Amino acid sequence: MTEKTKSTSNPLLAGIRVLDLSRLLPGPFCTLYLAQMGAEIIKIEEPQGGDYARGMGEMFNLVNRGKKSVTLDLRTAEDREHFFQLVDTADVVLESFRPGVMDKLGCGYEVLRARNPKLVYAALTGYGQTGPYKDWAGHDMNYLALSGVLDQIGTAGGPPAQSNLQIADLAGGALTCTVGILAAVIGARASGQGTFVDSSMMDGALAMQPIALATLRQEGAVPRRGTGMLTGALPNYNLYRCRDGKYLAVGALEPKFFMKLLTVLGDELPAPLRALLPGRKKEQGSEGGKTRSANNDPFGKLDKLFGDPKRARKVTAPIRLALAGLFLTRTRDSWAALLQDRDACVTPILNLQEVLQNEQVHARGMIEDDGGKPSFALPLLFSGQRPKVGPAPKLGADTEEVLARLTPKKRRA
Repeated sequence: MTEKTKSTSNPLLAGIRVLDLSRLLPGPFCTLYLAQMGAEIIKIEEPQGGDYARGMGEMFNLVNRGKKSVTLDLRTAEDREHFFQLVDTADVVLESFRPGVMDKLGCGYEVLRARNPKLVYAALTGYGQTGPYKDWAGHDMNYLALSGVLDQIGTAGGPPAQSNLQIADLAGGALTCTVGILAAVIGARASGQGTFVDSSMMDGALAMQPIALATLRQEGAVPRRGTGMLTGALPNYNLYRCRDGKYLAVGALEPKFFMKLLTVLGDELPAPLRALLPGRKKEQGSEGGKTRSANNDPFGKLDKLFGDPKRARKVTAPIRLALAGLFLTRTRDSWAALLQDRDACVTPILNLQEVLQNEQVHARGMIEDDGGKPSFALPLLFSGQRPKVGPAPKLGADTEEVLARLTPKKRRA
């Protein structure tokens, strides 16, 4: 790890106390980010079993690093009182129950706000606190299905594809909720008044589709999966299989990058592609025996194809097929060695094991040692410093230490 990216404790959110009642993945991932930025995260868990994710092994360990675990049964008057006293000193409460559950426990927002007006109360749910779906159960797949994201994932002519990245849970839910919490904490410090943050994973996934919505606004429809401008219509923004069955990601979206790619490939290109290179001429055609330069080729004017995926796919199909055939002649790593450092936006598609050994990942200090196992660092640097947190807590490991701060007569016996 370089000096520039050395790990350290992070004082940015020092003094911010978060009571985290969430379970499984989205809520704990949200508070992991807050922990990595210096907040004190007190994970409130049921005495019997705790967070359900504890039964999922390493997933729990990864997303609960740097937190404290306190066991409380909010169905009992004694533990509710302990919780209330923790709320008195907290900045944030995060929960991921269905709407109304905290109210039934006697710990809803209005009750907590009466005790601590500056409190930021964040509810991270699948469908939000309002609307006809608010009480529905769901998981990442369901939120992606109903937000229109799942319909767009997959290859042309194929079915929707399930992603192993939980887009709605993590991006639409956890990270969106993190932004909301931080904004509300800043507001509470300025005004003295907290707020209720209503974060819906379906809403978050829906809002992350500016490209699809822009196409809908412009063309009146979203292209079928695998056929959009960024999902398969263009040969210069596509995935290509190599001789060893591995793949390249060709992201040469702008014409200048695509021309750099073609220039590097040079004489290995089929004749139609060589004609696109600067200084090359197309073979004579039927237009009066005249030759045409690449500058007159419709593919050289990508700006005119954008907004019309169907035409783009048709016009550039010969180029896409030619590139597909060419990339099949070498292995992925052979192509990667040839194209790296050529500023052509071409990269190998790596699996996670390969990523963990990647030189850029290590140069950035993104992999930390967690008891002899790899974990992800916070993907942010602050003045060259990368925050680091400790391991995930054992169930109830911090109960006595945290409750000892409370009024003596209210301590657990």
